[in-house]
Amino acid sequence: MFDNVVDTEQIAGAPPAVARKSPEKPINWIVSIGVPIALWFAPIPLDALSKHALAVASFMIIAWITEVLPHALTGLVGCYLFWVLKVVNFETAFSGFADQTPWFLFGAGLIGMMATKSGLARRLAYLVMRRVGASYSRLLLGLILSSLLLTFLVPSGIACVIIMAAVALGLMEVFGLDRGSNVGRGIFITLTYTAGMFDKIVLAGAAAILGRGLIQKATHIEIYWSLWLLAFLPEVLVTIFCIWRLVIWLYPAEERALEGGKVFLDEAVENMGLWTHTEKRALLLMLMAIVLWATDLIHHISPAIIGIGVGLFAVVPGLGVLDQEDLKRFNYLPVFFTATAISMGEVLQQTNALHALTTVMFAWMGPWITNRFALAFVPYWTAFFYHIFLGNEISMLATSLPPLMNFAITRGIHPLPLGLIWTFAAGGKIFVYQSGVMVTGYSYGYFDSKDLLRVGLCLTVVESLVLLLIVPFYWPLLGIR
Repeated sequence: MFDNVVDTEQIAGAPPAVARKSPEKPINWIVSIGVPIALWFAPIPLDALSKHALAVASFMIIAWITEVLPHALTGLVGCYLFWVLKVVNFETAFSGFADQTPWFLFGAGLIGMMATKSGLARRLAYLVMRRVGASYSRLLLGLILSSLLLTFLVPSGIACVIIMAAVALGLMEVFGLDRGSNVGRGIFITLTYTAGMFDKIVLAGAAAILGRGLIQKATHIEIYWSLWLLAFLPEVLVTIFCIWRLVIWLYPAEERALEGGKVFLDEAVENMGLWTHTEKRALLLMLMAIVLWATDLIHHISPAIIGIGVGLFAVVPGLGVLDQEDLKRFNYLPVFFTATAISMGEVLQQTNALHALTTVMFAWMGPWITNRFALAFVPYWTAFFYHIFLGNEISMLATSLPPLMNFAITRGIHPLPLGLIWTFAAGGKIFVYQSGVMVTGYSYGYFDSKDLLRVGLCLTVVESLVLLLIVPFYWPLLGIR
């Protein structure tokens, strides 16, 4: 669950299930170690350097899939093996740590921690929902809009789910509804799925930031925060409308009226009292970051520079919101994992092993991508099915984007739109295990796997149809060709 950049232990209402981990199976260790050793000594038609790079990379990929170790630890072990086994030098083996992407994630994580610690994120969620209204239909819309707003402030889908779930649980108590109610199902499936989708549509969260970094590494094209948002803006609008209407249709409210919702929201805001100095400072810093991100096409300052700068400013004593103890609680593992994933791609590129991996994974796809409509359709559904077998979305992007970008370059396909489509497809989910965000929302017990399957499948189809329109006609207007 590596989109959890913000430490969920400091967020009230985090379900105990978030911290659980299933026991490891011996077969996972055998495969994770045995396959790389066999590949290291296998008589395959590759030069020794490429073969050894593939062997170490296979350990990282399999270990990420089987989760025998924490993802960040697996990545660090892999980088160490690249170095100590003399596959590449130290600078190349750990090159991802000198890339801006993991530090962009670090800055975004500090900004998210600032939003949760100050209470600003929850206050804004209550204010949005109170403004939208207290009927079932309006509550759902308020949840969706609040989730979208929190995506800009808290770069963690899990943290967004926990923040919004605290609001939703209060509403369930006021309405006197239990876990089997349609309203409970509708509200929790909505806040869970939107949290996992919006952090791909907006350049927020570990998956989107990692995807951007890997695409930039391969294409040497600066992908601005505002360009990412503009590219997927139609998807944002369609997703908001479709999930709102779909959930109301699938989970109609019980016959009795939902009374007390407005009173609950009013009291919640009143109980928070007046805006504190901490909240005001947090809001000022976040607005500064968002304004700079939204205008980066004008001033051309890298989103990473902005994110890191504002994040570091947030820890300045007397001016920021965070302190030394907050830095100790910060979850650095996603930052390390992102750095090691980029390092692996660089090693495979430097040793020419990436060409072999590309042939195995994506050579079949070439004849199918003949026009921009096919470009919008084939990679999206390929990534969707690939994500089913490789559940963790961060692992899915880390293991597939480097060879995908190499495939695009060697086949004469522009890698930028292909990379954007592939990264966006990581947001389409139909099973709980595919994301820590889904596991977190599911752990509250208000919806089951069948609910996620039918809602996720419907929205995945809708988002694919939107891509068929925006990739050929809208993206070229933004310079994405």
